Order: sequence, then structure tokens, then C-alpha cells
Amino acid sequence: MGPALSSYESLYRKFTQEFETSGQKGKIIVQVGSATCEKAAGSDLVRQEFAKLIQASGRKDILLKQTGCTGRCAREPIVGVFIPGQIPIKYESVTIHKVQEIFQQHVIGGKPIASLVLDKKTETLYSYVVTICSSNRCGHETARDTQALLKKCLAAHSVPIDAVRIFHSGCLGLCPKDKVGKQHVMMVLPERAIYRFESEQDLDEIVQSHFVNHRIDIKHQIHTDFITEQFFSLYGDVAFFNKQTRLTLRNSGLIDPESLQDYLLNKGYEALARVLVQNDPAAVRNEILRSGLRGRGGGGFPTGQKWINAVTYTDDPIRYVICNADEGDPGAFMDRSALEGDPFIILEGMTIGAFAIGAQMGYIYVRAEYPLAIERLEKAIATAHANGLLGKNILNSGFNFDIEIRLGAGAFVCGEETALIYSIEGKRGQPRIRPPYPTESGLWGHPTVINNVETWANVPTILLYSADWFSRIGTKKSRGTKVFALAGKVKNTGLVEVPMGTTLRDIIFDIGGGLQEGRTLKAVQTGGPSGGCIPAGLIDTPVDYDTLADIGSIMGSGGMIVLDDEDCMVATAKFFLEFTQNESCGKCVPCREGTLRMLEILERITEGKGEMADLEKLRRLGKLIQKTSLCGLGQTAPNPVLSALDNFQEEFLTHIRDKSCPAHKCAQLITYEIDIDKCTGCTLCARRCPVSCIAGAPRQPHVIDQSRCIKCGECFNVCKFDAVLRV
Repeated sequence: MGPALSSYESLYRKFTQEFETSGQKGKIIVQVGSATCEKAAGSDLVRQEFAKLIQASGRKDILLKQTGCTGRCAREPIVGVFIPGQIPIKYESVTIHKVQEIFQQHVIGGKPIASLVLDKKTETLYSYVVTICSSNRCGHETARDTQALLKKCLAAHSVPIDAVRIFHSGCLGLCPKDKVGKQHVMMVLPERAIYRFESEQDLDEIVQSHFVNHRIDIKHQIHTDFITEQFFSLYGDVAFFNKQTRLTLRNSGLIDPESLQDYLLNKGYEALARVLVQNDPAAVRNEILRSGLRGRGGGGFPTGQKWINAVTYTDDPIRYVICNADEGDPGAFMDRSALEGDPFIILEGMTIGAFAIGAQMGYIYVRAEYPLAIERLEKAIATAHANGLLGKNILNSGFNFDIEIRLGAGAFVCGEETALIYSIEGKRGQPRIRPPYPTESGLWGHPTVINNVETWANVPTILLYSADWFSRIGTKKSRGTKVFALAGKVKNTGLVEVPMGTTLRDIIFDIGGGLQEGRTLKAVQTGGPSGGCIPAGLIDTPVDYDTLADIGSIMGSGGMIVLDDEDCMVATAKFFLEFTQNESCGKCVPCREGTLRMLEILERITEGKGEMADLEKLRRLGKLIQKTSLCGLGQTAPNPVLSALDNFQEEFLTHIRDKSCPAHKCAQLITYEIDIDKCTGCTLCARRCPVSCIAGAPRQPHVIDQSRCIKCGECFNVCKFDAVLRV
């Protein structure tokens, strides 16, 4: 055993001993979210109320913890209750008034409160949760048959079907190579039993032992240390998570992000210890290359190849690693949530990367608008220093590496790696011509590896469970999982992590819960302001780097905005172009002037002043900007416009030809009229009109003076009799 592994095990034993001697093992745990969105919803008050009740009860077996982002936006604050021997339960929108009920009935009484449970579609609080692996290696084609077979066996043994929740999971890497497609893997909560079976007889034996006799079926059980407490904790909210595979976010929302103990107890820093014991940087680089991990920041460049390039083309002994946390896409919050929910995994990933390329210094470039993420990173760095996980002689291995934080000032262009480097150096954040690439000449002229938050977070997981295991998740050219910020006109907004190749339909309708009642899907915008608008007809498109590029969009950093029939595609394209035009650094003419000209054309179209020739001008300008811009911001800025033109040309034609906006979003193309047959003369519209352009006597039909109307829509919004028409 090398000194690094010995030091790691000593550290692990220390924290494990603290965990057991402090009496935490087997205790009831109450977790309260503490991400930025949670705090804004009042989670601090909820946590304080739980603390008061726990203290007043005198119970020593109840622990109160905080967690990072659970991914369930618009449902905060979220509270998890974990009682030994019971399936974890999560509650939504918890107020201080609900705390007393949760505490008394569930925490003390052991009885979950169905009306407050996060997953409203779960009418039954199940006795068992069963997940069946549905990857290609575990008989993907017969997964549904396996589910039916399990139900048959349960019924044969008189096990109530309503008490068992069954769903399909992604690949867990538990299939033996000689049994690919022949064996199935099944996991059962709350016992955390993992079974492998081939026949109906095997399954019947499992049901007899586990569900009837309440004993683990040793004959078919798989013994593995991969499935940990945190993995199962996800399934307290089964409808949202049953098609997710969480690798990047495997700890987020489940462990205390400020606790090194929690991180270590979930296999934290084990990968780093193994790497330092092996002491073979080239092997680490090759393992990352074999895994197929590609940069999650949007470019999709093979991560392992980038690391290899950093040591191949130069013998410069000074090298750097950088974590790009300058998340600037509208509606994107993946990096912020990862940093807030699990900062140690980023530090571990960067440390492994630094060892692999021979770097001794790293920087995390994070937006100053993320105060909680910055605070937790600072605490994590200080804790890592105090425990020999950063600084000199890490884990007594002789390897030296340190990390510092640099704050960005909110410039979107600084997400581009060369602009980011200039910003860290104290210069104006502007991109430069490449080559040379940062791996040859980066920070202060030295070789530099830049990866984003999600990429670094994948590194420890790959080194823990192998490149072969990781590469079995996803598609042939896009391995692993991807985190998306699901937003827009969808019921369940929030962070979702799915295997590459998952279809848009699965993400929007299964995980996202679909659209609101009465609305129809119109488009999905992926990749943020640099992405494209995908029409509803392509809803079965697999989400991976190459497929999205083929249909005119990009993966980007992971923004995914769902649009319905009430959204205007012309206005949507204008919105994203407005953003990129405003964020252009102005260094190159195509981006600075070209995007401005495109924006002027779109503004004319949305104001009813467009001409048919404008459509061809938009296409020519867009393609010219893509080919001649200096950096990725300009090269991708026309994407939303060009994809909207390709997929929704009729909507553009309606704006130009008919001077009309079918979605009623372009204010200058809307006319408000009053239906005299419906108008009761209540005078509310006249009283609320900001320019007093509505006239009429009380109890008599009113009229709008079109010459003075500013098309604000206030009359339409306040009318209680549907008398104001929007045409």
C-alpha cells in the first residue's frame, strides 16, 4: 500500500470513527435544502424551525442537515426525511407552518404525509421501489417483458402490486461481459438489495425470498460497493428521477455540501488516492481518453485528448488547470447548483487532472453573481487544506497542488477559454486567435487545461468505476450523462441528468411531466443563446452532440427551454440574438456589426415593417458571421435565427406578409378591440389604461382609440367579461 492510499484510509477512518462515535449511524436524518433557490424560498426559516422542534423534543437520534440543489425548481423549500428501514421521503414547498406536521407525524411518528409528498403523482407511499436496468447490455429489448414478469410473480405470491413501485433505470455497469443481453439486473429498496437473474424461475425465487419471506436472496444477490446510500435516496421522488442517471449530481441534494465527512462517506477522494498510489499520469490521461468523456461546456472536445495535448506539444514544466464556472447562458444554472451542492467533487476532479498533466496550480473562474457557490468553494478549499487534500505533499504522496478562486464580472464572452485566460491575467476579457491553443500556450504563456464544472465532476467517478463502465452509458460518440436545466413551458422545471442519447420526448414528457393542460409543444431551444430551435416534429431526436448538430442546434452547456403554441418564434430568435449582440466583446467586425444588422432586421419584422427580402438577408448574414467570427460566441450567435428560419419560415412570412403575430407576442402587430355585445360598461379597462385611450359611459359599450393605443394589453388582462379582443 502506497503512502497516499494509507493517508486516505487514515483520513477515512478518522471521519468514519467520528461518524460512529457521534452516534450518527442509524439515526433519523432531516435534510433541508440550502441552495440559492432554496434560501430564496425560505429554507433557512424552515431549518431553524426544525432545529427548535428537535431541541424541544430532547431526542438525540434526530440529525438536522443541509443539502445542495435537489433539482426541483419551483417546488422549494424541499425537505427530506430518512428513517432507517424506510424508503426516503421528500416534501415540497415546505413552510414553517408545515414543519410541525412533518415533524410530529413522520419524524416522530414514522408515518409519511401523502398530501405533502414531492411527487404528487405517487398516490401510494410504496413499501418497495424496484428498478430494472434497461440498458442494451441488460436486455433492453425485453425490459418491458421483465416488468410484466415481475408483476406476474408478485401476484402469484399475493404481494399487493400497489405497494411496489417498478420502473426502469439506465446502465449501472453491473453486467458480466459473457452474459450481455442474457441477464437482467434489479434493485430493491429499502433493503438496497441488487439481484441478477436470467429466468422466470430465478425471479420467482427472488420474489419468494425478498417480498414474501422478507429475507435477502443470497443466491441471486450481487455484492457491489457502487450502489450507495445516496443513490437510493434519489428515489423518494420517483416520477422525476426514474429516467435520470445521476453521475455529475450523484451527491448534490443528498449530502451536506460543507461536510468533508459526508463526501468521504460517499467514496469521496478515493479516486484521487488510487491515482496517487498508482503514480502514473499517462495512465490517468489514457483512462479519461478511453472513457469517451467530452467537454460538457458546449464544445464537446475529447477531455482525455486535451489533457494529452497539454503534455505532448511542449516540455514547459509550468502548467495550469482551470475550472470554467462562468455560466452565462440565460436560464442555465447547472454549474451554480453543482458548486453549491457538491464542491469537493470539483476540487477532487481538478486535483486528479493536475496530477495527470503535471500542474501545481489551478484556478476556479466563477461568476461573482454566485455568492453561495463562492462561499462553499472557499470553505471546501480551506477544509481540503486542513486535511492534506490540497497544498504541499497531498496525502503524503509528494504531489503538490493548490487551487485559488477568481471572480468573473458577468461578461458572457469570458466563458470562451482564451477570453477567460485574459480575465484571470487581469486583462480585458477578449478572445484571441487560435492556434496556439491554451494547451500549448495558455495562462501566462504556459500550457493550460480548461474544463467546465460538469467535466471536472465526472473525472472522479470515471476513475472510481473505470472507463469501460462509464463508456457503456450514453451513445457511441457521446458517452456518459448530461445535465440539463429544464425550463420554459413544462410542468417540472429543474436540473435533470440523463444518459446521452435520451430523447427530447423522454426529457420533456416523462421527466418534465409534459406541458400545461390545453397547451401543445411548439419547439425546444437547446444550447442557450448559441443553440437552435428544434420543432415539435423532431421530439424523438436523441440528445447527443452529433445528432443535435445535424438538426441545426447544439448541446451547449445544457440549457433546454420548452416553448408552446403561445410562444412566437420570431420574438424568441430576436431575444437570443439581442443577448449575444449585447454580450459581444466587439473585437471582430463580423460579430460586432453583423449581429447588430441581423437584430435590426428582426426588430423591423416584429414591428410590422419587414420585407420578403429580409429573410434572405438574415440567412446570408448569419452564414457569413458563422464563418468569419473570431470566437465561439460569434460563430454560434446566428444559430437561433437560422434554425427558426429553417423550421418556422411560415411564422416569419405571416409577420411580414400579414403584419400579424399568430402567438400575439409582438406588441406592434397586435390590435385590441372591444366586443360591444360583451362589454358591460364596467369602466375597469378605461380606469386601468395608462394612456386613457378608452372611452365610454358607465354601463355602455366602450371604444378604444387606435391612434392613441400603445398596445400594452392592460385592458385585455383586466377585462372580466372577455369583451376585449386581441387580433
